[in-house]
Amino acid sequence: MAAPRWEHVPLGRRYPRRSPWFAPVTWPELAGLRSYGEFTARYPWTTRPELCGGVITSEADWREGVRRLRDYHAALMVARRRRVLRAGENPYLELAGVLGGMFSGSAARDLSWTVPGGLASVLNLPARRRELAALFSWAIPGEGALGVLGGYAPLVECGAGAGYWAALLRARGTDVEAFDLAPPGGACGENRYHHGVRRPWTDVRTGDAVAAVRASRDRTLFLCWPPYDDDGASYAALRAYRGEVLLYVGGGPGGPTGTVRFHRELELNWSPAEQVAVPTWPGLRDRLVVYRRNAVRRPLVRRDRCDGCRRFLPTGAAGRCDACFARHPPALALRVNGVRVEYPRAVLDSMPPGLRLAFERSQARIKP
Repeated sequence: MAAPRWEHVPLGRRYPRRSPWFAPVTWPELAGLRSYGEFTARYPWTTRPELCGGVITSEADWREGVRRLRDYHAALMVARRRRVLRAGENPYLELAGVLGGMFSGSAARDLSWTVPGGLASVLNLPARRRELAALFSWAIPGEGALGVLGGYAPLVECGAGAGYWAALLRARGTDVEAFDLAPPGGACGENRYHHGVRRPWTDVRTGDAVAAVRASRDRTLFLCWPPYDDDGASYAALRAYRGEVLLYVGGGPGGPTGTVRFHRELELNWSPAEQVAVPTWPGLRDRLVVYRRNAVRRPLVRRDRCDGCRRFLPTGAAGRCDACFARHPPALALRVNGVRVEYPRAVLDSMPPGLRLAFERSQARIKP
């Protein structure tokens, strides 16, 4: 089905929630398109430089994207039916390799990959990452990282999610205990990071990070992609830990993994002793870092302040405090990933009319 012509919405009529001109490419629709002409008619934004970031999708991109996605979905169907992982198997890495066009054998060894913009539009990598992260994990295990982790066994993994890293480690003979607040398929309800997964890849015990650390004092702590907004999953676990070595997979400060307190604690009281690259999605900088505890502990005294009145804010908060926001509200404010983003009048006036109207009517808008 072709997208309708571009036209302005009449005055007084609401904008549709999702314009077909910006609809992401989906495999069910893509698989039914028989030619490049049908593809551009259904997704006209992919050939409009002003709408696709300047990198249009060529016919060669379309053909290659369809080929990769056909192979990917066939392999994904097989992976969803698997229940046991054997030594040397890593279906997550293989599926990422299919999308990246990196390998033709049974295992991929590349640590990073890039996809041209036009081809990336066809593959819809954000959607692919979400479905693979829900099925497996938010970080892609690599042979190098798994080998280093095995050298620090026995391990305790907190926030193990679907247990994919633990399953690969156990298949290699590594002694690891895995814990999560809500293992998929358990009695604690659906896991919001691994929704739709019927059961973990290996045994994952129910328990919060602090309790798991205190119950496993003879094990090395392993944290893989702890949430950026949950101190209990990273900072609290690290403070409860009494070992000398921490194993951490994720990014650095300001990224999507680990809270502000967690990264400040690492900066003050831990020193990186070893780093190993791990396979990453385009745009991410994941790595395995082996930290060793410093001999002398320094207190975490840094405090965050409001940009307006300079009063103290909760650690990791950004911008102005609630009192300043209520006293001097901005022209517009949105709630984005739990953070308030403020737009001054000058910024709002300089926006394209369509973008400004979308922001003003957004469900994420905060009204003073």
